Amino acid sequence: MTDLVFPGVYLGKKLRIRTLRGASFVVCDRGASQLCFKSPMEEKQASGFLDSVVQFHNVGSKDGCEAPHKWSFPGGGNKIDVKNQIFCNRSLNMKNIIAVGFDMDYTLAQYKSETFESLAYEGTVKKLVYDLGYPSELLEWTFDWNYMVRGLVLDKKKGNILKMDRHKYVKVAYHGFKELSKEEKVEIYGTSLVRDSFDEPDYALIDTLFSLAEAYMFAQLVDFKDNNPDKIPKDFDYGRIYKDVRSAVDLCHRDGTLKQMVAKEPNKYINEDATIVPLIQMIRDSGRSTFLVTNSLWDYTNIVMNFLCGGRTVNGPHTCNFDWLQYFDVVITGSAKPGFFHEKSRVNIFEVELQSGMLINTDNGTPMAQIGDPSPKISLKSKDKACRVFQGGNVGHLHSLLSIESSSQVLYVGDHIYGDILRSKKILGWRTMLVVPELEKEVELLWELMDTRKELILMRNERDSVEDKIHHLKWSLKFEDINENDKQEMLYAVKDLECKRDQVRLSHQEAQRESHQKFHKVWGQLMKTGYQSSRFAHQVERFACLYTSQVSNLRLYSPDKYYRPSEDIMSHEYHLLPL
Repeated sequence: MTDLVFPGVYLGKKLRIRTLRGASFVVCDRGASQLCFKSPMEEKQASGFLDSVVQFHNVGSKDGCEAPHKWSFPGGGNKIDVKNQIFCNRSLNMKNIIAVGFDMDYTLAQYKSETFESLAYEGTVKKLVYDLGYPSELLEWTFDWNYMVRGLVLDKKKGNILKMDRHKYVKVAYHGFKELSKEEKVEIYGTSLVRDSFDEPDYALIDTLFSLAEAYMFAQLVDFKDNNPDKIPKDFDYGRIYKDVRSAVDLCHRDGTLKQMVAKEPNKYINEDATIVPLIQMIRDSGRSTFLVTNSLWDYTNIVMNFLCGGRTVNGPHTCNFDWLQYFDVVITGSAKPGFFHEKSRVNIFEVELQSGMLINTDNGTPMAQIGDPSPKISLKSKDKACRVFQGGNVGHLHSLLSIESSSQVLYVGDHIYGDILRSKKILGWRTMLVVPELEKEVELLWELMDTRKELILMRNERDSVEDKIHHLKWSLKFEDINENDKQEMLYAVKDLECKRDQVRLSHQEAQRESHQKFHKVWGQLMKTGYQSSRFAHQVERFACLYTSQVSNLRLYSPDKYYRPSEDIMSHEYHLLPL
């Protein structure tokens, strides 16, 4: 009898293939037989089975929470679908990570745009009319939740919505819902001696999905002001209108309008995801700490996390419990990101009493004795080293609570390029993963349009070739001594080439426009602006170590995976690559 040790994992156990008198069977280290093969033919089949287990990071399983971790499931062997892959900008060895943290809204909890954004829009309209005195006609407006995309920039002073490339050149621009011509774009944004930074306070960045409704409302109000100047006070410029929209959105959040509706019917506004619990459990089983840092307060956080991690019966807050806390070591609510990431920020951290939501004073996270009580009150949960819930504080408190010695030992997963990713990466040096739900559709379309993209490259090359021939002939006519007959022939050739150039240019531009409109009818591809990376893509590349469409895609990979980026390609290398 011989043993071949297989170092993979099956339901958390090492596998070994055992051969005895020509028959083979697989057993776990703990001795329980899992599969039996009675002949050499079946042994060959068993070898195929083991090969599929070796490819643990490529395996797929669609079972729910009770399924084994997907990356270790032995029954698959299929490659990860491109829409579910994790893409790497900077090398990241997960073996160096000791703590993995998550944002909640639009990261663990994916909201349904058609219902949640519509709810935010309706709440904003009501605040504008009833609280800020805008015309009642606004109440009849409707919201197209597909119209706006992330990565846009609002010009508060001019009432324009812009999409820029990585170099901050404006490539697509609308005034309200009216598209600006190339000449108008150049006149407004291309004639200044000093390049505009396109940042606050004159511009607003639409870098989170929460901002789509307010961007759409701003565009509507710009059109309304232009078409109905008598219905908007004359001293209300576009900047004032944006400020009012922003104030209306803040009012919706402050008075609980949005969150109360979500709390009543979470399943109406939040996508159910049965993979969240297996994902977090996999990370914890790998020996790492897990934490949650969210700007939402405890009462709302508890409702959302119950919906994601608990049973799916939601009849209001009375059905909530705290079982989901078993999946985390620390939860920090009301974190006020991105300010949270400044370690020198002098913000007190309070422990949250789970039942009442009351805040308890702490000494940098350590329980404090109250006056008249000689000993601090430490809950049984704390004695058992279970999850503790806090409000406020800063990143220094979090590092202390988790015993983190180096910022590079933390991987933080979030959806907000500024609030989650840029600050945590730039200030702290945390490793970061950005969740981009739009990427799922984008990468699928890229694969579908692969032939179209090749055709566009060939059309662009043809356009360059024709223009080069025109330039050569015109140069020859200007500087070379040519007889009259040859000169006439060259002039005719130039005229023909110019006609061909115009035809090729128009065909190329139309084909490119059609290609971009397949991604989005107005703004085109999220990560591209023409042939350049969009400003949003540039930020993703600069500040996100990893990026993917859903946080649950982490479960498709080993928790010890070494993520490596693809090769950077410069322009001088591009033509060496096959189409």
